[in-house]
Amino acid sequence: MGCRDLITWLDHGCGVQYVYEDLLNLAVEHALKLGASYAEARYHRNETTSIVMREDRVVGTGLEVREGIAVRVLYRGVLAFASTEELNSESVRKAVEIAIARARALESKEFLHGLAPARLGRAKYEVVMRKSFDYEPIDVKISRMKELFRIAKNSASKAKLSSFAIEYGESIETKHIVTSDGGDVESTIPRVYMLANIVLSDPQRGTMQRMIELGASGGLEKVEEWNLPSKISEEVRAIEKMLLEGVAPPREPVPVVVGSEVVGLIVHESAGHPMEADRVWGREAAQAGESFVKPDMVGKESVGNELATVVDDPTIPGSFGFYLYDDEAVPARPKYIYFRGKLNEMLHNRWSAFVFGVESNGSARAMDFASEPIPRMSNTYLTPGDRTFEELIEDIELGVYIKSYMEWNIDDVRWGQRYVGLEAYMIRKGELAEPVRNPVLEITTKSFYSLIEAKTKEVRFYAGICGKGEPAQGVPVWFGGPDVRLGKILLGVVPT
Repeated sequence: MGCRDLITWLDHGCGVQYVYEDLLNLAVEHALKLGASYAEARYHRNETTSIVMREDRVVGTGLEVREGIAVRVLYRGVLAFASTEELNSESVRKAVEIAIARARALESKEFLHGLAPARLGRAKYEVVMRKSFDYEPIDVKISRMKELFRIAKNSASKAKLSSFAIEYGESIETKHIVTSDGGDVESTIPRVYMLANIVLSDPQRGTMQRMIELGASGGLEKVEEWNLPSKISEEVRAIEKMLLEGVAPPREPVPVVVGSEVVGLIVHESAGHPMEADRVWGREAAQAGESFVKPDMVGKESVGNELATVVDDPTIPGSFGFYLYDDEAVPARPKYIYFRGKLNEMLHNRWSAFVFGVESNGSARAMDFASEPIPRMSNTYLTPGDRTFEELIEDIELGVYIKSYMEWNIDDVRWGQRYVGLEAYMIRKGELAEPVRNPVLEITTKSFYSLIEAKTKEVRFYAGICGKGEPAQGVPVWFGGPDVRLGKILLGVVPT
């Protein structure tokens, strides 16, 4: 494997040379001298360039750099965290002392923290950009976004393009993690991200809005793969068709085919979040919510049928949620959250693994140096099936295909949920027919996973920034899956 490969490993002498190793070692050694039984130091730098456009006007551009060192200590059975953005020995020592002081203040015999043993990594890796962010100057990138507005405007033949906005970002995340029990991992991951908001309107039919999020790890070659001119044009034409020609869904229960975009969102919200171990334990209850899952249900209870297998895999090359080692230096691997309908494996960091008496599965992630590593999703998806899309719908006399969504919500424990379709079509005698306007899929978690009848062979992924924690942390993720055929469901409709 050479320096031009996607992943560059330490023993090939490639990659970025980091300069904060002495400060990290100082933090760990100082914590141990002060009585900590475990210490962890993480240098974390996020460099982000952004461009914001409204129609063909530049709203703003910016460059933000956030870097600092995070420290975590285990002291007399209490796990505590502190950080500093001042990269010098005095500030690092002070951060360690603050973490120790916080641990002392929280000492309790009622509940002792700990960290599960783990096989820790000693490695250096990076995602290599085939086309660097510097390959194109910023004025060229702005010109491309102006062209997207022109394409969007020309793609609407009857409806009015009321609003068109784009937020585009390029980031490089650099980390070096050192732990007192042998972990030492350095990484560099560049990412690209785009959020587009499109609103079409018609005097008689009202308005319709489409949000498009794209993200990947890599360089400008990923933006080229998105083929944005074609994608924007197709989306505008589809929205216009829904707005002007959409009819109400059937009034009786019918088979429903759920597109991969909606499937991805469902598995993210109703499998990934409720199987985060800190949420199951109760730590997230006052922050990001609770979970219908109770500790004694994992490995025993089922929420779906044999086709309901959900995986979270950070190791997918090019993915938005990509990493090979988590923020505790634990090697990453695929996790089967639901396996053939059964609640199978929670997402763990070393703390939650200790609480539940298992090994960490490499799910600890932190947004930046000021954030602690907590259990998080990465790239979460429903596993594929064995059908083509044509085979999925060929025997449906009357049904509905919901390809994308306009809005959604889910309850605090991730059980009851509601998705409003955006691009949707009637299925008549095995063929896609007229557009359906805003069909509402209202369903429980168990109902969705139990009603799966068939899945297509292809898994498609969609990008997002997943929020969680207090203070709030947003981390890049993918969610996805195949197109899925569900049994008969009575769809609702949004009044127009």
